[in-house]
Amino acid sequence: MREQLSFLIELQKVETQQSRVNIKKKELPNRILKLEEALAAFNVRVEEDRKKLDELERKHREDEEKLKRGNEGLKKTKERLLEVKTNREYQAILKEIETIERKNSEIEDEIISLLEEIDGIKVVLKTKEKELETHKQQYEQGKKKIEEEMSSLDADLLACEQRIHDYRMRINDDLLKRYETIKAVNNGLAVVSVWKEVCDGCHMNIQPQLYNELQKFSALLSCPNCNRIIYWYNKGENG
Repeated sequence: MREQLSFLIELQKVETQQSRVNIKKKELPNRILKLEEALAAFNVRVEEDRKKLDELERKHREDEEKLKRGNEGLKKTKERLLEVKTNREYQAILKEIETIERKNSEIEDEIISLLEEIDGIKVVLKTKEKELETHKQQYEQGKKKIEEEMSSLDADLLACEQRIHDYRMRINDDLLKRYETIKAVNNGLAVVSVWKEVCDGCHMNIQPQLYNELQKFSALLSCPNCNRIIYWYNKGENG
């Protein structure tokens, strides 16, 4: 009976380990997803600045074209001064020249403002693009590390499966059926230790007589409170 109990204890340990590995393995894809989301969010911010820069440069080109047309119009209007015959026409053209020059001046001011804004956003964008490269490298490194961890967990699971199979082959069928039944109603935990008359499964006290019997390893006993298979474990010497 001592040997069968030993197999059950080891089987429970390996199945618990298998469960923990599976939980950890399920969490890893979410960690990759979070890395991807963080990188995507930063990339969006960089793209927003790129679009803003493109828009400013487009506006700058449009203003340069407007100024070019304005200067051409100003030149032609000034040339018309040489053709006027009356003072009234002369004054009208002077007023037209004044209007064109004012508009050209406003466009020039806007061009200067745009250039300053363009220079500023180029500096910010250059910094963010460097940061984006750093984020990409961190993402690749993080993803690689997680993928390596997943491969390691796959190997651990394979080892667990083999050990579980080996222990199950050594446990008699009736005991194994009892183990599975108890495990099904106790959140996967069917075998637990007892120390100082306290069950490690339900944390309730067991009777002193049962505790004494447990230390003899003469029979397979169950906790009267949670019905789990129990065994004596001297925590004072083993931990």
